[in-house]
Amino acid sequence: MTLHAASREALGLAEERLGEVLADADATGSSLVGDELLSVVDLLDREIGLRRAVSDASATPESRTTLVRRLFDGKLSEPALKVLDAVAGSRWSSPRQLVDGLESLGHSALLTAAEKTGNIDAVETQLFQVSRVVANHPELETALADLAGPADAKRSLVRGLFADKVDVVTETLVEQVVRRAKGRGVGAGLDALVKLAAERRQRSVAYVTSASPLTDEQTARLGEKLDTIYGRSIALHVEVDPSLGGGLVVRVGDEIIDGSAAGQLAALRRRLARA
Repeated sequence: MTLHAASREALGLAEERLGEVLADADATGSSLVGDELLSVVDLLDREIGLRRAVSDASATPESRTTLVRRLFDGKLSEPALKVLDAVAGSRWSSPRQLVDGLESLGHSALLTAAEKTGNIDAVETQLFQVSRVVANHPELETALADLAGPADAKRSLVRGLFADKVDVVTETLVEQVVRRAKGRGVGAGLDALVKLAAERRQRSVAYVTSASPLTDEQTARLGEKLDTIYGRSIALHVEVDPSLGGGLVVRVGDEIIDGSAAGQLAALRRRLARA
C-alpha cells in the first residue's frame, strides 16, 4: 500500500485510535471491530459518492464525522465508530487512499484478535500456505482476480478451498484480499498480509524455496544464520521445489540469495557466455 504524506499522517492517527479502543478489548471484541471496519470498506468500494463525501477535503472534519455517525450509529459497535471518527476527521490524499487505509486498520484489528487468542503464529503460517497455493495454481489466481467474476462466487470458492482448514481470522483476511483484488494480483495481496503478520512480532519474512524438505534442525540453523546476517528476527516460510536440483533460494524483501544447483548452473552459463 502506497500512501502520500497526508494519508500517512491520517493513517497514523487512526492507528493510534485503533490501539486505544482495542487496548482493553478481548479477542472477540477486536475481531468484531476488524469485521466491521472491513464491512465499511466494502460499502465505500461500492458507493463512489459516499467515498468522496467521507474524504471531502472541502468539508469540515466535524461535518465528515457527523456524516459517518449518522450513517453507522446503531449499526456498528462504538469502538468501530471511534476509529471511523478518526478516519473521517483526518485529511486524506484521495478517496481511494482513505479506503485503503481503512482496510489496513481492519487487517490490524483482526491480527490483534489473533494475538489475543495466541494464534498469530498459525495465522501467519496459514496465510503463507494459502499464498503458495494461489501462486502454484495460476488458473486459481486468475479466477479469484477476475473483474467480471461475481463476489459471491469468489467467496464460495475461497470457503470451499480453505474453510475448516484455517483460523477464522485467516479466512476473513483471504476473503478480503479476494474481494478487493479488482485485477490486482491476489498473490501479492496475500504476501503483504504475511509480511504484516510477521511485523506484528517485529520480524521480517524470508521466503525459502528448497529442493528437498528441511529438517527441524536445518530450519533452525538457517533461521539463526539469517538472523545474524540481517541483524533482526527473521520468520522463515519454506516451500519445496525439486526442480531446483539441490540447495536453497532465499528471498528477503528485494534481496535474493540463490544457493540452488539450478541457480549456480545458470550463473555458470552466464559467465561462459561473457567469456
